[in-house]
Amino acid sequence: MNLYPLGLRLAGRRVLVVGGGVLATRRVAGLLDAGAHVDVVSPVVTPALQDLADSGRLGWHGRAFAPSDVDDAWLVLAATDDAAVNAQVSARCDALRVFCVRADDAAESTAWTPAVARHEPVLVAVFGGGDPRRAARLRDDIAERMADGSLAAKAHRGVAGGRVTLVGAGPGDPELITVKGRRALATADVVVVDRLAPHLLLDELRPEVEVFDAAKIPHGRYAAQETINEYIVERALAGRHVVRLKGGDSFVFGRGGEEVAACVAAGVPVTVVPGVTSAIAAPASEGIPVTHRGVVHEFTVVSGHVPPGHPKSLVNWPAVAGMRGTLVLLMAIENLPAIAAELIAGGKDEHTPVAVVADATTGHQTAARATLGTVAELALRPPATVIVGDVVSLDLWAKGTVR
Repeated sequence: MNLYPLGLRLAGRRVLVVGGGVLATRRVAGLLDAGAHVDVVSPVVTPALQDLADSGRLGWHGRAFAPSDVDDAWLVLAATDDAAVNAQVSARCDALRVFCVRADDAAESTAWTPAVARHEPVLVAVFGGGDPRRAARLRDDIAERMADGSLAAKAHRGVAGGRVTLVGAGPGDPELITVKGRRALATADVVVVDRLAPHLLLDELRPEVEVFDAAKIPHGRYAAQETINEYIVERALAGRHVVRLKGGDSFVFGRGGEEVAACVAAGVPVTVVPGVTSAIAAPASEGIPVTHRGVVHEFTVVSGHVPPGHPKSLVNWPAVAGMRGTLVLLMAIENLPAIAAELIAGGKDEHTPVAVVADATTGHQTAARATLGTVAELALRPPATVIVGDVVSLDLWAKGTVR
């Protein structure tokens, strides 16, 4: 059977889904993403569909299918587990000349749903000649190659124009970058990278990609933030796709807000792709949850790049010392003795457990345990994350609950 491939513009148009099971749930997500007005007809639905109905994102009619349900529909999906009901839906669609996808019988369908890969703004649809597993395998191969850049999905530069994407690359392991972040790298013309970003990701770039090293080595070489702002704006105004690659998340002490402001001021389109922050990932990689039921109800992330009492410090250290939850300190190694002393002076118990995780999620990860009163005695080096609180004593690794 030969198919005629077609992209449907369903925004604002009614689509009927008959059935409320797992398959219907999977199909509804794509329909809503396309902007369709979705009506679900089924006596019962999955919790996910119930939630969408309760939030007003789709209409749910909790009853059996009626032929009049097809009226005014642009597309129909028959996704029940009853072949007789699906056949009834299909027959009504044929009578009204409405395309119908039957989940149980592709041969009786007037339309097929492809295996889909999304690589914004590209959408790849694969039909497997009636074999959905073959379509899914091919879709996965294409998606993987687009993600790693080996299959180009770049728009023509005259169409795409210059733009900037701020990508949080995660705490160190290159596999912890988000799918959207990896997609941005695959289409980049210019990559501006920080020292703490996973540099293995640079190996995946196309050979012609321009790389700017914005090192920011403590007490060493670095590019001033103003220079970085000027560089990314200049390259974007020249029609390039600039990816600003940072360790962790761009908005967690990453100065991403300043870069967004520079782009907005220059009229450059800018997108932010959040990243996995080391404030959560570093403790997790050492088996330390920043929150745990029955132990803490809050956690606080504080920058320690300036010591307590410094004129530029914006931290209310006495208030931090009085908090009962987990305290996570970033960029605090150099000032950790002063911070520990300030917390103890503010009333925090000197026996409070402390963990320090260096080079988190990488092959060089190390960790040390101490107390607030003894942590200053540790020989430490950045980059490292400091965790202060009772969650440090949970020791999930030893209990075998974390793998």
